Amino acid sequence: MHRVLAHVDAHLAGTLDLATLAAVANFSPFHFHRLFAAWTGETLADYVRRRRVETAAVQLLAQPRLSVLNAALGVGFGSAEAFARAFRARFGAAPSVWRAAQRKDDQADRKIGQAGRPAPHDDGSTMNTSPPADVRLLDLPPVRIAYLRHLGAYGAPLQRFWARSVAPWLVLHGRDGRITYGISHDDPGVTRAPACRYDAGVALADGETPGRDELVAELPGGRYAVLRFDGPVDRIGEGWTLLLRDWLPGTGLQLDARPCFERYPPDGGYDADSGRLRCEICVPVAPL
Repeated sequence: MHRVLAHVDAHLAGTLDLATLAAVANFSPFHFHRLFAAWTGETLADYVRRRRVETAAVQLLAQPRLSVLNAALGVGFGSAEAFARAFRARFGAAPSVWRAAQRKDDQADRKIGQAGRPAPHDDGSTMNTSPPADVRLLDLPPVRIAYLRHLGAYGAPLQRFWARSVAPWLVLHGRDGRITYGISHDDPGVTRAPACRYDAGVALADGETPGRDELVAELPGGRYAVLRFDGPVDRIGEGWTLLLRDWLPGTGLQLDARPCFERYPPDGGYDADSGRLRCEICVPVAPL
């Protein structure tokens, strides 16, 4: 089922019918349809429609000059009208109206935050409230990972997930001290919290055989925009916002279908005593 969800995200503009996705899952279409609905709580058609609309919503926010029609076509809708109906059903407003309201709210929140908290760097963070100038464009190799999945809200639940599930799992398999990854498959500002998917992964060594019951995937390589974050864990969302909504729109680049992730160095990651997080925020990009 994880393979099917990854296939959907990677092929939103293509054919995502029952027969195609049943073949990805190695089930008959009849059994796959029933299992998918039982496992996700959504019918296949509803899930695909939601992922298409939510992915387009993220693109509309990250690319202010992207037309509604191109956003619709890019995620597999046949017309702007069909997209607008599905978008309104999900978000309660037309795409252009929703985008304008979201960006206005972002700007208002940023101004309020600037007035209501100490000046940048007072907390020792390397982040500030200006568009980041130190973003690097890097070509990263693909990485084979073993991972655990968290389904639900981000933020504090993810900290508990790492502490109670991921850290013991890494120690159990002798993988503590390696590069680890936090892979966000959904934007919590767009996707409802219960449906947000997050994978905590660790790089596997060459030739390493994972456990029979472990989940394994390949984190795609290619061009990424990379921003270094070093600060309080509860400010990590600012880093994502600055990168996706402030830096990206003026670059001539766009998001592609690969997942966004945080990469934690062996000597970094989250320090529970200080509440600080050290990582690299990695966003997959491609030319417009």
